[in-house]
Amino acid sequence: MTKKEFFAIFLILIITIFFRFWNIKETPPGLYPDEAMNGNNALEANATNQYKIYYPENNGREGFFINIQAASVAAFGNHPWSLRVVSAFFGTFTVLGIYLLTKKVFHKNTVLAIATTLMIAVSFWHVNFSRIGFRAIMVPFCLVWSFYFITSAWKEKKIWPAVMAGIFFGIGLHTYIAFRFAPFLALVPIIYYFYQNKKAGELKKYFQILFTWIGVAFLIALPIGLYFINNPGDFFGRSGQVSIFSSNNPILDLGESIGKTMAMFNFYGDCNWRHNYACRPELDIFTGIFFLLGIILSVKKIFQKNNPERFPYIFILSWMVIMAFPSILTKEGVPHALRAIGMIPPVFILAGIGFEYLWKTFKEKNKKMGLILLIISGLSIIYLNGNQYIAWSQKQEVKDSFDYKYTLIADYLNTAPQAINKYVITNTGGTLVNGIPMPSQSIMFITNTYQTEQQKEKNIFYLLPENINQIVSPALIIPLENNASISQDITEIFPQNSVSNINNFSIFRVE
Repeated sequence: MTKKEFFAIFLILIITIFFRFWNIKETPPGLYPDEAMNGNNALEANATNQYKIYYPENNGREGFFINIQAASVAAFGNHPWSLRVVSAFFGTFTVLGIYLLTKKVFHKNTVLAIATTLMIAVSFWHVNFSRIGFRAIMVPFCLVWSFYFITSAWKEKKIWPAVMAGIFFGIGLHTYIAFRFAPFLALVPIIYYFYQNKKAGELKKYFQILFTWIGVAFLIALPIGLYFINNPGDFFGRSGQVSIFSSNNPILDLGESIGKTMAMFNFYGDCNWRHNYACRPELDIFTGIFFLLGIILSVKKIFQKNNPERFPYIFILSWMVIMAFPSILTKEGVPHALRAIGMIPPVFILAGIGFEYLWKTFKEKNKKMGLILLIISGLSIIYLNGNQYIAWSQKQEVKDSFDYKYTLIADYLNTAPQAINKYVITNTGGTLVNGIPMPSQSIMFITNTYQTEQQKEKNIFYLLPENINQIVSPALIIPLENNASISQDITEIFPQNSVSNINNFSIFRVE
C-alpha cells in the first residue's frame, strides 16, 4: 500500500466514523419499539445472566446482536444511543471490510476500492441503518468479511483465513433472516475456485480450505440451528405473514416486487421514514449513475470472449441478485431498504466499477480531468448524503416514525416522584408482549421497567384501557395516545382530576 492510498483510506475511515457516531445521542430522535424490545431483552439478560440464542418476543429475533447490545447497555446504561452505538460499530467495520474485499476480488484495483469505500462510507442508506439498533446491520458486515477471508484463503492457499471466513459466515446465521440466502451466494465462489484449482491440480488444498470454511461455519451456527430444529415455528416467524406466496395473486405481486426493488436505487426508494427520506432513491444522483454504468460494464465483461477476469463481475452481480430476494419475496412495504440490506456491498462495488471506468477514461485523455472528476464527484457525494441525513433527522415524520413522544413520556416518568403511583395507559395497537402492546417497550426501556419487580420498585405500571379501574390513587395517569374516549373513561372513574399537557401528551393527576 502506497502512502497516498493509506492516507486516502485513513481519511475515508475518519469520515466513516464521523457519519456514524456524530450526535448519536440525539439522532435519530426517539426510540422505535423494535429497538426498545432489543433493549428490554438486553436489560433482562443482564439482570438474570440468561443470554439467549433466540428471543421469541416481537415475532422473534436472533440473539447474537441483542447480547452484544446487552454488553453496551451494561457499560453505558439504558439509553437509546447505547443500543445504536453497536450498529455504528458494525457499520464502521463494514466500510473497512468493503475496501479489503474489493481490493482482494478485483486484483488490487486501488481506485475501484477507494471509490467504493467512499461511496458506502457516506451513503444515506448504510449510514442510516448504522445508526439504528436493528440487527440487520450485521448482514453486510458478515458477508463482506466472510467473503474477504475465503477469497484470501483460496488465492493464498492458506487455512487460517478459511477459519475466519467460517466464523463470520456462522455468525451471520445468528443475525437477520436475510442472511439465510447467503449459502446460495456462497456457491458462486465455491464453484469458480473448484474449476480454478482443478486446472492447477490443487484440489486437495481447495477441499481443505472449503471444508474448513464449512466446518467452522457449521459449528458457529449449530446453536441457532438446534434451536430452530426444536422450535420450527420460530424459523419462519413473521416471514410467512409477509411472504409474496401468501397473497391472492403471487405471480403478479412478484413481478411488481421485482420492478420496485430494481427501481429503488435510482428512481423510487423505500417510503418508510425510518428507512429513507420520503421515497427518494437509495443512491444519490452521482452514485446512481456510476451504479448503472457499473452494471453495464459488468455484463459486458461477463460476455466478453476469452476474458479470464470475468469471475469478479459474475460474483458481484450474483450477490446483488441473490440478496435482493429477501425484499422481492415479500409483499409488504416494497421497496424495502431494510430487507434489501444485504445488497449494499455489491451495489456500491458496482458503483465503484462505474466510477473507475470514467476516471480511467478521463485520465487517459487528460490527467487533470481525471483528478477533477475525482474531487467533484467525491465532494458532491459527501455533501448530498450528509445534507440529506441532517435534513431527514429534523423532519417531524422521522420523530413520529421513531415514536419520539414516547421517549418524552419516559423522560418525564424518570423525573416524577418515585413514591407516587404512575400508570401508562397503553391505548395503542401493536403486537402484544406480556399482554401489553409493543409501543410501551420504548418507555419500559428508558425507565428500566420491563420487569415486574422494577415496575413495583419505581411505581410505574402499564395498563390496557379496559383495566383503568385497577388504578390506585393518588396517581399520575398518562395515556400513550390522547383521545376523547380515554379522557372520558378516566374522568368517569376519577371525576376529581386535573389534566396538564406537556410535549403533546396528557398527564391526569388523581387524588
